[in-house]
Amino acid sequence: MPVFQRYVGIDYSGAQTAESSLKGLRVYQATPGMPAVEVQPPPGARKYWTRRGLALWLAEALAGGPPTLVGIDHGFSFPLRYFEHHRLPLDWPAFLDDFQAHWPTDAPDTCVDFVRDGLLGNGAARAGNSRWRRICEQRSRAKSVFHFDVQGSVAKSTHAGIPWLRLLRSRLGPRLHCWPFDGWQPRPGISMVAEVYPSLWRKAYVLAGLSGDQQDAHAVASWLRDADADGRLALAVAPELTDLERGVAEVEGWILGLG
Repeated sequence: MPVFQRYVGIDYSGAQTAESSLKGLRVYQATPGMPAVEVQPPPGARKYWTRRGLALWLAEALAGGPPTLVGIDHGFSFPLRYFEHHRLPLDWPAFLDDFQAHWPTDAPDTCVDFVRDGLLGNGAARAGNSRWRRICEQRSRAKSVFHFDVQGSVAKSTHAGIPWLRLLRSRLGPRLHCWPFDGWQPRPGISMVAEVYPSLWRKAYVLAGLSGDQQDAHAVASWLRDADADGRLALAVAPELTDLERGVAEVEGWILGLG
């Protein structure tokens, strides 16, 4: 029997500001036994989702809806080397607060590059190195969350998206399980949000006529639905890691579905 009743796949974008209508920010939703369909932003002046609009929609949907599994394709945390370099506690909720204080990319009229350029916030005091990679990035061959300005980079998406995880956690409290930071096994009856890597599933869910961003969001929602139905999700939330790797991943985060 499925653990969740709804599955949301999000292809994220770190472009422009939190209020910008972003063509690259796409959302697909599926339910058990039903195909994934695109979710459009609420009616209004914006043609595409904004990061702020998406975060507020998620907060409302997860507060009042059925248990939902949400997959978002940006990093939820940073490499252990970052914590060591900046002498930060190995505590994810504290990391969220510290990051937002230095990288306020959820603030009005703020983009990632404003913080990078020193115009807002204090990103220089919490900078990373593109050579620093999380264990899950090494294993999946994904780029570092600090590797900006290259094709396939998730650095901007990560730096733009982390403050909204903080908002969701603040709004939803115990109704949201942030995996794996709140534990490797999701608590029954509540929603869960996890980092995903669409490249793991893209080829299995090709659908003609979709843009690359739509295809990725569609693949994530479809895989989450199917994996919950056939038992793969139960294996995915408990990856085979050594005790050392598991301890590090509880700080750095992990990519759902990565073996």
